[in-house]
Amino acid sequence: MKLVLLSGGSGKRLWPLSNNARSKQFLKVLENEKGTLESMVQRVWGQLDRVGLVDSSVIATSKSQLDMIRSQISSEVGVIMEPTRRDTFPAIALAASYIYSVKKTSLDEVVAILPVDPYVQEDFFEKIKDIENVVRESDADIVLMGVQPTYPSSKYGYIVPKEKSERNYLQVSRFTEKPSEEQAHALIEEGALWNCGLFAFKLSYLINILEEKGLPTRYEELLKQYDKMPNISFDYEVVEKTEKIAVFPYEGNWKDLGTWNTLTEEMDTSLIGKGIISEECENTHLINELDIPITVLGLSNVIVAASPDGILVSDKGTSHRIKEIVGEFDNRPMYEERRWGWYRVLDHTKIEEDHEVLTKRIGVKAGCNLSYQYHFHRSEVWTIIKGEGVFAHEDKLKVVRPGDVLQIKVGERHGLKAVTDLEMIEVQSGTQLIEEDIVRVYMKWDEVEDHCYSLTNR
Repeated sequence: MKLVLLSGGSGKRLWPLSNNARSKQFLKVLENEKGTLESMVQRVWGQLDRVGLVDSSVIATSKSQLDMIRSQISSEVGVIMEPTRRDTFPAIALAASYIYSVKKTSLDEVVAILPVDPYVQEDFFEKIKDIENVVRESDADIVLMGVQPTYPSSKYGYIVPKEKSERNYLQVSRFTEKPSEEQAHALIEEGALWNCGLFAFKLSYLINILEEKGLPTRYEELLKQYDKMPNISFDYEVVEKTEKIAVFPYEGNWKDLGTWNTLTEEMDTSLIGKGIISEECENTHLINELDIPITVLGLSNVIVAASPDGILVSDKGTSHRIKEIVGEFDNRPMYEERRWGWYRVLDHTKIEEDHEVLTKRIGVKAGCNLSYQYHFHRSEVWTIIKGEGVFAHEDKLKVVRPGDVLQIKVGERHGLKAVTDLEMIEVQSGTQLIEEDIVRVYMKWDEVEDHCYSLTNR
């Protein structure tokens, strides 16, 4: 069986910690068995590893999340990258074409799809192994995982099965998406299950659908046509049009930590970062990513979250409404994690109509490097404030330490490798301070060194 984890989302429901570059699955707020903080994707990947499913798993994601995945899990993790961010049908179709044409997987192989961030115990992933047998034993085209509801929630979708069966799976009658609490109570009485977003099918089923729609089944060809694919969910495009669907019930604990209310319920600490929560506060959480302390006095059932993107103070019961409000914001992400480390925007100022200045604090992990690159529209000044590294500039190498100031003019090639954990202040100045104004010459530091040494020894 092949497992495809979908990693997407714009991060609006957990603003200001999440943004377009750092969605909820990357927030390090959950405590693991070692007492250190980890993200939802790190937690799930660890669970998959412990049940022996990592080697058969790949992550389907967008370009904006690639570095975050590499940074938090491993540079070796299998990733299928969407050229542009789309809905779940094109993402799953691309994953299926990759498994089929690149990995040369048999059409008889079972493929399971699930979100990258369910909050579950390890037995959930053990049950995924059983789904493969259900796909093979039943005559269903798609098999879903349904969770036994613990209360009449209006936040989840429901799977309504047909009559009871002695088998370990049920035929699906219909779906109901996010009903009222009263309707949810009636659905539970009817035997409905929460839809946890996991489904499985034989690879041949989806490949046949692509052929029927006139879409390429070869990965490279589908990549070229990706922006022309319908931007629609897999549920609408495939599941709702499929007649033979079965559901495999799961009776363990399952949660979607999609709001501040549900996320803080699973946090082992009420305070992350600099700050104080007074003793009379009950069920109040403070998460502070800023370097200034925050004090919360006399407030209960409140979430206070602060990051370079903004500050949220909200009653937990209404915190889900933040998604409606932040849709009006159009700011660039102020914090991102990359394969080499992280950066935090300290200031962004427009000096004139066509000139702006962007100041970042950048951290590069020991042994990692920034690519050897140049820009058309900006100059940069780097000030090393911590650690030791090697600076490549116009095909020459030199060691840099705290206090060194490095000036890079428009069009000059430059890169950096951290020997120890390194931090610096970067000041960009120019007309277009955007990620697209990066021309990468070499990504690997070995290539940078070989290039520089070859020119030196001529």
